[in-house]
Amino acid sequence: MQIDNQVLAAPLAGISDKAFRLIAKEMGAGAVYTEMISDKALVYRNQKTFELMDIQDEEGPIAVQIFGRDPEFLTPAARIMVERGAQWIDFNMGCPAPKVVKNGEGAALMKEPDVAYRAVEALVNAVDVPVTVKLRKGFDVSSVNVLSMAKTIQGLGVAAIAVHGRTRDQFYSGQADWQVIAEVVSRVDVPVIGNGDIWEPTDASRMLAETGCQAVMIGRGSFGNPWLIRQNLAVLAQEKPVFPTMEEKIAMALKHLRLAVHYKGERVGVREMRKQLSWYIKNGTGAARLRDEINQAEDEKTLIALLNAFLERQKG
Repeated sequence: MQIDNQVLAAPLAGISDKAFRLIAKEMGAGAVYTEMISDKALVYRNQKTFELMDIQDEEGPIAVQIFGRDPEFLTPAARIMVERGAQWIDFNMGCPAPKVVKNGEGAALMKEPDVAYRAVEALVNAVDVPVTVKLRKGFDVSSVNVLSMAKTIQGLGVAAIAVHGRTRDQFYSGQADWQVIAEVVSRVDVPVIGNGDIWEPTDASRMLAETGCQAVMIGRGSFGNPWLIRQNLAVLAQEKPVFPTMEEKIAMALKHLRLAVHYKGERVGVREMRKQLSWYIKNGTGAARLRDEINQAEDEKTLIALLNAFLERQKG
């Protein structure tokens, strides 16, 4: 498994679609991930699920992320992924969403190590491409078991392990525990990817130094701010990070919108971009009002006009 550099764009449900991945790669991400994909939905040939894993015409490396728990579904689903071009499969054991956890999937697997091990082993044995796993610190504060699980999982033949330094019960609150990432690094021989609280241009450098991990994954910090990837790469290269102007932010927001509409159609693209456009305009004069207008917009033309008018007001 080869990555281009040490700063990766995290898998994010509802966010890391094709448009987002293209922009993350433009910003220099060493690898990108798809949104998480249901093993059962793949096996049942759900068309929307196939669209989630469309990586055609994208520059790699791209991890196609799968979630599930039963080898009887994970095995054929992984093979379908490879048939459709996947060259790297990532297994999600970190998603905290209630609708995923209630089915015993995602972070719920941290509560059932034996089930998790069978699932990982099934994936590794099903395909010839690298398989990685994304874990959390544990399910809750009373069951912090990432160290023992990572140790066993590395022995199943995975290529790397990503660790988010929060428990499932924390969701995304509080502070990520970088120390537990360092402890995983000390326990396993495979590369470890650190995840959690990369907000500033110096954070990737700091996480690499403090934990000894081999790469860093940027998630929520890149919402409306894909430049964070490039900025962290600059610091790692001992260069000064460059911050975007509002004009550059609006230009990127418009590009992101066009890509989303191109790949998903206007109706879906516009609706799914509303929250992301709101992140791009953060801290601008009149941003709160514009967010309300964005959330009411139904077509691409209206959104383009709103963003351009917003930019003009910043100049005034």
